[in-house]
Amino acid sequence: MSKFLNELDARNLLSQYEIPMAKSFLSKTIEEAKEAAKKLELPVVMKILSSDIIHKTEAGCVFVGVKTEEEVEEAFTKICDNANHYKPDAKIDGVLIQEMAPAGLEAIIGMKKDPQFGPVIMVGSGGIYVEVFKDVALRLLPITRLDASKMLTETKLSQIINGARGTVYDKETLINTLLKLSNLIIENPTIEEIDINPFFLYEEGKGAKGVDALIKLA
Repeated sequence: MSKFLNELDARNLLSQYEIPMAKSFLSKTIEEAKEAAKKLELPVVMKILSSDIIHKTEAGCVFVGVKTEEEVEEAFTKICDNANHYKPDAKIDGVLIQEMAPAGLEAIIGMKKDPQFGPVIMVGSGGIYVEVFKDVALRLLPITRLDASKMLTETKLSQIINGARGTVYDKETLINTLLKLSNLIIENPTIEEIDINPFFLYEEGKGAKGVDALIKLA
């Protein structure tokens, strides 16, 4: 039977492979949430932490731009209440307090196991309309640097990365991240699916940062 990691565990696994992810802390009480928010510097993002609630936004369990300690307390209570209403039998690990990563070019990177061919790595245009645009390139694993580079050229995202709207984005970081993701998947064969969306890509030389991560295990 498959299971999902909660978002913090998913983030920690990705970080072990030096895949850049937004800083996050687990809080189980309002006081812990306030302390975490201070460490990260307000404003912050707050999310339910539960492997049983995958669609956190639909559940009303994501609050962005929480600016004050009073708002932290209010959001913590609302997130827990909404989670209990959305799925009363869900196992709740706490509330995730996450840094407000600067907005960048939205990419998606990930992997799905094909029943016939095995793990297939993916990169393309990310964000909330990823299912609409379907601008992704796929490769069987393992991949080389050349494979990763060619994947990008197969997407419309590549034109934007290369400066179609005046800003050149950090393509090297995206290529390196794909190679690190390839290594992670090969070394962890129980992983059935990975989805990092959005993966914010910044201007050339300024790197990238994953904001939301989903990992499914066999």
